[in-house]
Amino acid sequence: MFGPPVAIQASSPTLMAVSSESERYSASVEDYLKVIYAFEEREESKVTTTRLAERLGVSASSVSGMVRKLCQLELLEHPKYGNIEFTDTGRHVALGVVRRHRLIEQYLVTELGYGWDEVHDEAEVLEHAVSDRLLDRIAERLGHPRLDPHGDPIPTKDGRLEPLRARRLSTVEPGTAGEFVRVDDVDPGMLRHLTAEGIQLGARLEVVERAPYGGSYLVRVGELSTAEIRQLGPALVNAMWVGVDGGT
Repeated sequence: MFGPPVAIQASSPTLMAVSSESERYSASVEDYLKVIYAFEEREESKVTTTRLAERLGVSASSVSGMVRKLCQLELLEHPKYGNIEFTDTGRHVALGVVRRHRLIEQYLVTELGYGWDEVHDEAEVLEHAVSDRLLDRIAERLGHPRLDPHGDPIPTKDGRLEPLRARRLSTVEPGTAGEFVRVDDVDPGMLRHLTAEGIQLGARLEVVERAPYGGSYLVRVGELSTAEIRQLGPALVNAMWVGVDGGT
């Protein structure tokens, strides 16, 4: 059986339009907010300066300094020895950055023929320069997509997120199958490896077994009649998300 799925949806009960050009901050501020949002979106644990420093690969003092700045800007709240949380304004800004990033990624794949392993770094740059008008045209051209190339939900202009009930493949019990619906995109090499293995979003995945002591996983890929067994490493399996069969 699957454990409790991660349900991703709009976090604030009061919906508001995502941030516009007039409400944008510096690239460094927006990048931090986006990382904090992504951490909050994917992890069940609370966001702390220590965990952010580990994720960003920088010193804890650097993170603490930036978090203090974001608190002064009233984008975050961080009580002493407490967890980092968005203010309403901070979440509003973060959702705007996430919307721009994910729409740009989808446009690069759909319209310009980029691979899903090539778009993250491009979007990191373009998300700070794209105008609201161009972003609206991109969304219209793409038919207002719900998901980006990696299966991440794209916030709507009013801050809504498509609910996504999924969990990491690494947490699935052997013998349980689900649809491959999402993948972490921080490592382009992982995405290229999945492409080389012929594993794409929408594929049926079933954990067959795992080697002891943190070893590799044997994963059945595809429908039962044509499925193939692949040996995948722990880091890759942990980056893959599967939908909950029969979930709502």
